[in-house]
Amino acid sequence: MTKKNHVAVFLLLCMLSILPAMPLAAQSVGGRYRIGVCDWMMLKRQKLGEFALTRQVGAEGVEMDMGPLGNRILFDNQVRHEATMRRFKHVADSLGVLVPSVAMSGFFAQDLLKRDNYLALIADCLHTMRDFGARVAFLPLGGSGSDWLRKGAARKEMVGRLREIGRLASASGVVVGIRTGMDAKSDARLLKEIGSEGIKIYYNLQDAVDNRRDVCKELKRLGRGRIVQIHASLTDSVTLDRDPRIDLRKVRRTLDGMQWSGWLVVERSRDVSRVRDVKYNFSTNVAYLKEIFKENK
Repeated sequence: MTKKNHVAVFLLLCMLSILPAMPLAAQSVGGRYRIGVCDWMMLKRQKLGEFALTRQVGAEGVEMDMGPLGNRILFDNQVRHEATMRRFKHVADSLGVLVPSVAMSGFFAQDLLKRDNYLALIADCLHTMRDFGARVAFLPLGGSGSDWLRKGAARKEMVGRLREIGRLASASGVVVGIRTGMDAKSDARLLKEIGSEGIKIYYNLQDAVDNRRDVCKELKRLGRGRIVQIHASLTDSVTLDRDPRIDLRKVRRTLDGMQWSGWLVVERSRDVSRVRDVKYNFSTNVAYLKEIFKENK
């Protein structure tokens, strides 16, 4: 990196270190299950209209993305700017929309192992989380290839980097939820290798269903303490209420039995015949999740 980039990294890490830790219990009130949506999948990535749209589709909160990454040094994070952040917070608060999590979706395509400034990227995310009161970061590892899934140098490097990320998250009183695509046994093994309370699994129903794994068995194998949040949707085909690939009532019973609580966030499950009809797809999925996961009377 250039001297200018090193300075940017240093400033971000310093900015993070001077802020007090946020209690892990933040935004946990309001019932065992809460329903959210992803701003980037609603075509509202870091757009002010994401909060009104979240209300329109019936969700309680929105998972805000950090913005594109590509060849940039840092995320194209508009809310890093104080004036923009305050404007976003004002609209969110006015509409009663929470931001339970912040996503780094850029890592769907970017390799974490090839980013020398990965700690600055994480620090930027953690700072954004603090601004919006979020307690969970979403970090997909899909862009990091498959070499690290096996024993070897890449695995050692990934574990080391995730341990450092966990250290930053723990110091801030938050959790980074990783999506690996692996089965529950492999995820549990990875978390044990990392050995940090700041790293947990952001479970995705789609990964299990696409690979013909039993969702409920996987949830139980991971256990309540390893799952920080859930993307409660599947690969695009039909909306959740019409999808025979999963029994969400059984999933609800399983999570009840585990005494798990937290946010269920809709990412996909779009009707392929109406794939760009955001309001239809997300409102249908949110309504169905509310029907399944409403509190017992």
